[in-house]
Order: sequence, then structure tokens, then C-alpha cells
Amino acid sequence: MKRIFSWLAMLALAIFLIAPFVWMVLVSLHPAKSPIPDYKDLIPKQPQWGNYKLVLFSPEVPVGRFFLNSIIVAVAVVIGQLFITSLAAYAMARIKFKGAQFLFWLFLASMMFAGVVTQIPVYLFMRSAGLLDSLSALIIPGLSSAYSVFLIRQFLLGLPFELDEAAYIDGASYWVVYSRIMMPLSKPALATVASFTFFSVWTDFFWPLLATNSMRLRTLEVGLSIFKNSYGTTNWPLQMAAAVITLLPMVIVFLFSQRYFTKGIQMSGMK
Repeated sequence: MKRIFSWLAMLALAIFLIAPFVWMVLVSLHPAKSPIPDYKDLIPKQPQWGNYKLVLFSPEVPVGRFFLNSIIVAVAVVIGQLFITSLAAYAMARIKFKGAQFLFWLFLASMMFAGVVTQIPVYLFMRSAGLLDSLSALIIPGLSSAYSVFLIRQFLLGLPFELDEAAYIDGASYWVVYSRIMMPLSKPALATVASFTFFSVWTDFFWPLLATNSMRLRTLEVGLSIFKNSYGTTNWPLQMAAAVITLLPMVIVFLFSQRYFTKGIQMSGMK
């Protein structure tokens, strides 16, 4: 009986959480410029899938270009950050060198500062380097993350050190141990970092707005505000279609990384 009650409670919670997304999808399928439908009329009689095509290929606002920019920036930041932070985490967790602990504490100290605090210094640096209003300005600042280093380091500390010692005895270098032993075993932590990074970059609004001026370089979050102003705040079907397009990649990424996600969080917090 207790198990049945638990399943019913989880089912009710799942329905409660997914209901807004279902509502958003159904509203997006109503004819353009129609008002928000009543609940009894929520399911459209003739779904307007052309709303999504209209949003992506709008002649006034290039939402498709915004979407492509977001994909390029998010993928580049995820790949670059995984490589850079995993190298730093591996050095701090598996290699003994003078000052390693002090360096790690510096990383932890940097996590106490909100990201907004560093926006002005980063902006000034990008401007002095001549990288503003380019995809590089959107990618480079996201390539490092103290939190990602911390998360991967904690996971690596939980792996047996005998693996390193056996590899060194066989003549393996640090790079071989990192690339062929540590990283394949760190998939849960890497998937967790990749998910967090993708969500953060995909939903970022302030930095892309600050770092770019050209319409062709806008990301989807910034572009949606332009789209909203162009088509009016009351064109709810198109607004919901744009919202679904924005949300869908995050849902897909979460579903693919879910099996590693919880495991990575649990094992990274064991040390």
C-alpha cells in the first residue's frame, strides 16, 4: 500500500510539473494572433504546425539564425570547458605538486563571487582584445569554471589511486593516464558538468546582450525579446512556439544525460 501511495504521489507531481509545458505546446498550435484559449478549447481542432516554421524562418526576425548561434556557442563552450576544467581537476586531484592545496582553495574562493561581479572586467578585457561583437566574445569567457573544476576533482578523488600507480609502472605518462583511464571513468561527472554548462549558456541573456550588437550574432534568449517586440505581446501562439523552440534543446540534453546526472552529483559529493 505504501508503494502504491508513493507511485501515485510521484505521478501527481510529474503531471503537475509537466502540465505547463503541455499547455505551452497546445497554445502554440492555435492560429496566429488568436487569444489564449479556455481550458475546454485548449486542444486545437486543426493544429497549426506552421507556427514553428513562421517563427524559425520569420522574414523580420531571424530566429533560425539566433537558434544556430546558440547551438554553436553552447556546443563550443561545453566542449572547451570540459577539456580545460578536466585537465585542471586531474592535476589537482591526481598529481602531487607544491601549492596544489592552496591553488584549490583559490578556486573555491572564486566561487564565492557572483558571475555578475566579473562581467565588467571580462567586458573590458574583450574590448581591449577587439573581440566584442563576435562569437569569440560569447565563447571564450565560458571556457573556464571553478565549479566545474571542483565537481570533477571531487569525482576523481573517489577513484582508486592504484590505477595511476599501475599505469605509471607500465610507463604511462600523465597524459595517457588522464585521457585513457581517468576520463573514461569520469563520464558521470563529465555529463553533469556538460549539462550544467549547456543549461547555463543556453539560458544566458545578459552577457550575449552586452557582448554583441549585430543582429546576426544574437543568441536565442536575446533574439526572443526582439521577436516579442516585433510580433506584439498578444500574439500568444507565436510566443509559445518560440518558447517551445527555446526549451526543447534543454529537455533533449537532460533526457540524454539523466542517467549520468544523479550519479555524478552523488559520487562528486562523497569526498
